[in-house]
Amino acid sequence: MENKDLKIKVVLGSTRPKRFGEQPAQWITEKAKVKGFDVELLDLRDYPMPFFDEAVSPSYKKEPYANPVVQKWTAKVAEADGFIFIVAEYNHGYTAVLKNAIDYVGAEWTRKPVVFVGYGSAGGARAVEQLREVVAEREMAPVRNAVHIVNPWASLDEKGIYNFAPNEAAADLMLDQFEWWTKALKTARNTG
Repeated sequence: MENKDLKIKVVLGSTRPKRFGEQPAQWITEKAKVKGFDVELLDLRDYPMPFFDEAVSPSYKKEPYANPVVQKWTAKVAEADGFIFIVAEYNHGYTAVLKNAIDYVGAEWTRKPVVFVGYGSAGGARAVEQLREVVAEREMAPVRNAVHIVNPWASLDEKGIYNFAPNEAAADLMLDQFEWWTKALKTARNTG
């Protein structure tokens, strides 16, 4: 199986104005493309879902939720063979908008790998650790290695651009592991 056969969704998990997340999202998207993956960036700003308020859990729903934005989001998740989450850390945790996006989808997440690019004062490490538990409940496979960008705002150049050179080795290792897991799980899903 070639990497071009693997559909990867990069999920930008912050919707704040002037967010830093766009920079790591673009950076890791380009790195994944260089590895040959079929990559699409999904910005949660483009999926303005209400807070989860459905009567039936996504684990038990028999038909799609009625909200057209939720339907569009669920279809994008269903297309994917694996995910790269861009994780902002707010108050030692991940964002509400990312949790909401996870909560709206059920089986479409199942048996697919996920890796994390975290950022914040502690490199997003606390948010990523919390997300590992959440995605495991969705039956996703969180890959061990992640990228942690520590306090990026202190390292921006005069144009507001972050230099990702210190994060390259971690990203390469993470993407190598992700490639293996994505191929293995797609093969397993396709064989039953």
